[in-house]
Amino acid sequence: MNQKNTTLKTLFEILIVSSRLGFTSFGGPIAHLGYFHEEYIRRRKWMDEKSYADLVALCQFLPGPASSQVGIGIGVMRAGVLGGIISFIGFTLPSVLALIIFALVLQGFNISDAGWLHGLKLVAVAVVAHAILGMSQKLTPDLKRKAIALFALVATLLWQTAYIQVAVILIAAIIGFSLYKHHKSEEESTISFPVSRRFAIICLILFFGLLILLPILSEMTSVSWIAMFDSFYRSGALVFGGGHVVLPLLEREFVPTGWLSEEAFLTGYGATQAVPGPLFTFAAYIGAVINGWQGGLLATLAIFLPAFLLILGTLPFWTILSKNPAMKGALMGVNAAVVGILIAAFYHPIWTSSILDPIDFAFAAILFSMLVFWKLPPWVIVASGAVGGWLLSFINM
Repeated sequence: MNQKNTTLKTLFEILIVSSRLGFTSFGGPIAHLGYFHEEYIRRRKWMDEKSYADLVALCQFLPGPASSQVGIGIGVMRAGVLGGIISFIGFTLPSVLALIIFALVLQGFNISDAGWLHGLKLVAVAVVAHAILGMSQKLTPDLKRKAIALFALVATLLWQTAYIQVAVILIAAIIGFSLYKHHKSEEESTISFPVSRRFAIICLILFFGLLILLPILSEMTSVSWIAMFDSFYRSGALVFGGGHVVLPLLEREFVPTGWLSEEAFLTGYGATQAVPGPLFTFAAYIGAVINGWQGGLLATLAIFLPAFLLILGTLPFWTILSKNPAMKGALMGVNAAVVGILIAAFYHPIWTSSILDPIDFAFAAILFSMLVFWKLPPWVIVASGAVGGWLLSFINM
C-alpha cells in the first residue's frame, strides 16, 4: 500500500512539475533544455549533471523533438513508462489545447507583432544563456573539449542544414573516442532506466514498422485519417534539428496538397511561436484546421509517437554502451559538441530574433540577473518578460 501511495505521489509530482513547465517554457527546443536543466537538475536534482548531459546528447542525435524526448526520458527514469507518458502530457497538453483553440476560434488574429511575444523571446535569451553557462562548466572543462565545442559552434552556424547537426555530433564522437578512450571519469553517471531490453526492441520494431506500413496503407485505402496520420508520423520520425525544422516540412506536406491554405498555415505559424511548450504541437493546429479538435488530437499523437518509440527503444542500450570506457570517450566529445550547438542556437535564431536594439539587451540582462543572481522561479521570469515586452512595445512605437 505504501509502495502504491509512493508511486502515485511521484506520478502526481511529475504531472505538476511538467505541467508548470508546459505553461511557462517559451522560446523553442534549446530554451526548453534550459528550463529542464533549471527545474529538474538544479532545483529538484532528479538527475545528476552527467546523466542529464548524456540524455541530451542522445536526444540531439535522434530524429524528432529533442526537448520532448528529454522530458519523456526524465519522466521514464523517475517513474517508468507511465512517468514518461505523464511527463509528456504535462509538458505538451497546454500548447496543444491552446493551438486547437487558435485553430477553431482565432485564425483571423495577427499576433506576430505582439509586444508580449517579443518579451517572451527575451526570456528565452536569459534562460538559454544560463543553461549554457552551467553546462559549459561541466562539459568543457579542458582545452580539448573547448576546441570540440568551438568546432560544433562554427560548423552549425556556417552550414545551417537539417543534417549538419547529426554530422557534427558524429565527428565529435569520433574525436572524443580518439582523445578520451582511456580517460577515467571522476563523475559516474547514476542513470537508471526501468525498461527492459525486450520492450525496447518491440518499440524499435514498431517505429520502423509504422514508418514502412503507413505509406502503403495510405495508398491502398485512401482513408483521409490514415493519410493524415502517415504524414504527421513521417514528419515526426524523419526530422533532425528540432521544431524549427519541422515547420517548413509540414508546410510542404499539407499546403501544396490542399489540406490547408497558405494563409491558414502562416496564421498557425504565428500562433505556435506565441505558445509555450514544444514546437511540434503545431501539428495540433494543422489537424484542428483539417478536422476539428479530433484532428488536432490525432495529429498530436501521430507526430509525437516516433519520439516515444525511439526514446524507449534506445535508452536501455544507451545506458549499457555509456558504461563502456571507449564509449565514454565518445560521449565526452558529443557532450562538448552539444555545448557548441547550444551556443550556435543561442546566437541564431534566439539572439538574432530577440535582441534588436540596446533596450532589448538591457531588459534581457535584467531577466538574466533575476534568474541567476536573485534565483527567482522561471514562471516569475516568464511573467516579467511578457509584461516588460508589452511595455517596451509602447517605447518603441
